[in-house]
Amino acid sequence: MDRLLANGTVNAAQSGEGPPLFLFHSLLSDRASFDAIVPDLERSFRTIVPELPGFGGSRAVEGGLIAVADRMAEAVKDAAAGAPAIVLGNGYGGFVALQMAIRHPEIASKFILADCGAAFSEPGREAFRNMAKASREKGLEAITDVAMRRLFAPEFQAQHPDLMQDRRAAFLRTDPDVFRAACDALASLDLRSELSAVKVPVLVLVGEHDEATPPPMSHELAAGLPRAELKIIPGCAHVPQLQSPRQFLGAMKGFLL
Repeated sequence: MDRLLANGTVNAAQSGEGPPLFLFHSLLSDRASFDAIVPDLERSFRTIVPELPGFGGSRAVEGGLIAVADRMAEAVKDAAAGAPAIVLGNGYGGFVALQMAIRHPEIASKFILADCGAAFSEPGREAFRNMAKASREKGLEAITDVAMRRLFAPEFQAQHPDLMQDRRAAFLRTDPDVFRAACDALASLDLRSELSAVKVPVLVLVGEHDEATPPPMSHELAAGLPRAELKIIPGCAHVPQLQSPRQFLGAMKGFLL
């Protein structure tokens, strides 16, 4: 069931009963990237999967990652209705969740930050600048192969042609202006000096073969957070919940209790 949050600006799917658990999707994907794990999670949680601002039925917001995080904090507060919430973010959704945790320290009781970090290396920043430039000059179609490589290793792509067709179509539905604004935000992001503000428990997850946000970023993130645990998911890349749902759920199991 879909519902509108944050004064009608954020569209979200909701299912199950229990404590509220929010799932924030990545930049190169959409909320369907959680479809394989929602059936398990909704047995124990009221699982809420929003479309981030500018995606799907959610209105875009100007003001960079801070504005996105503030909008999502409003959505979390709205949907949680005072109950202790858990927020999981993957990729770009993880950066949004982290920025939200820093700016709104009471918004959630726990965070799961999967395949993100607090800052990119210079080559990582340049990759976002290049994607933004190429999409501006040639359209999203020109960078679809690059985007898919950042999500999945070539071997996985070859073994799952139907999934890849679906993921390519999802990427091409992205609003180009929203995509470029997110690339610009990530290219300049550096939250390392603010990590100490996050006092709640955080589980940091990362795929062993993640090329978009490599494991060293997660090591740095976990080291900078006061109450963080790091787990590396073997054999996976940037969206482990799609590549290996069982492993992803297993990595979270003890933390979610």
